[in-house]
Amino acid sequence: MIKPVGSDTLQPLFVYDSEKHHELVRESQEMPSVVVSSQAAGNAVMMGGGYFNPLKGFMTVGDAMGCAENMKMSDGSFFPVPVLCLLENIDDIKGAKRIALRDPNVEGNPVLAVMNVNTIEEVSAEQMEVMTQRVYGTLDSEHPGVAAFNAQGRFAVSGPIQVLNFSYFQNDFPDTFRTAVEIRNEIQEHGWKTIVAFQTRNPMHRAHEELCKMAMEAVDADGVVVHMLLGKLKPGDIPAPVRDAAIRKMAELYFPPNSVMITGYGFDMLYAGPREAVLHAYFRQNMGATHFIIGRDHAGVGDYYGAFDAQTIFDEEVPAGALEIEIFRADHTAYSKKLNRVVMMRDAPDHEKEDFVLLSVTKVREMLGQGVAPPPEFSRPEVADILMEYYQSLND
Repeated sequence: MIKPVGSDTLQPLFVYDSEKHHELVRESQEMPSVVVSSQAAGNAVMMGGGYFNPLKGFMTVGDAMGCAENMKMSDGSFFPVPVLCLLENIDDIKGAKRIALRDPNVEGNPVLAVMNVNTIEEVSAEQMEVMTQRVYGTLDSEHPGVAAFNAQGRFAVSGPIQVLNFSYFQNDFPDTFRTAVEIRNEIQEHGWKTIVAFQTRNPMHRAHEELCKMAMEAVDADGVVVHMLLGKLKPGDIPAPVRDAAIRKMAELYFPPNSVMITGYGFDMLYAGPREAVLHAYFRQNMGATHFIIGRDHAGVGDYYGAFDAQTIFDEEVPAGALEIEIFRADHTAYSKKLNRVVMMRDAPDHEKEDFVLLSVTKVREMLGQGVAPPPEFSRPEVADILMEYYQSLND
């Protein structure tokens, strides 16, 4: 099985030993504590599940700057984005050696993790600007990732953490949320050797379904792991339970038996385009995938990134040998009226725009809201039914 990044075995930061866990929960109630940002909570959940292996906790400003500027921490180890715990106020934790990090996304702000504090540093405006520009490629406050990153405080608290729970993800999405540890175990149980991972924050239409099948065929994969984002999205995105139901229906009816794992992870989308694509590949290797599909404008938003920047970054910026996972580079896929099947647009140079069944997201949402199913070339009818029900419920 493919090794995790930076270590021979996965080192999740969740406290699995029940006695230790119980003791730490008890101790944490007496510690100085602070409610962290949603982004920091997502990072803690990812570290808890082994996705950010071999990180041991939140970075110092120096390490975060290194990751932003050249994807390397001060000790030379590779990580594609800063992983910071940025706080607005440190009055309650000043001088403390151990602190409890409280969850902003769960009622009552229960303790999410315990940190051994190494440093508390103030981040300068210039440092925030450099990190923002390098990670998001823009300083535009209209960019949702830029806005979320800069809405956090300016005090960075760093140090190793021990994670006590997986926030709301395990309770809200019990059938879908999986840690990297669980996915590795499940892959082994299936006996899969070659595994394609597919990232999604949307329901899967025909083009996505066929893209997974193309990738599986191209690399002779045993299975595909559909790995959906369960964290905070931008307004207008379809809620996870609806996506989940639609994707499960598609897998059940249109893929060979036992060839698809439908899973999810807890994280707030960064919308950081190319940099986020590298992060996605990083944690897909940690969960055991050997190949990862990256298509047009992967993890992008608006017009901030070039169509294939999320592919070329692996050639131009990722340090050689940093990742073992292989990237399956995809173009936009669409149904060809000429060939009566879904193709990658680059494989059909003789086609004009009108030779494809192309529908904008806005148009599809409009149709679904009116109870009109998109054409079967675009969306499987059983999937369309689930989405229509959701959109029509918004109009009630």
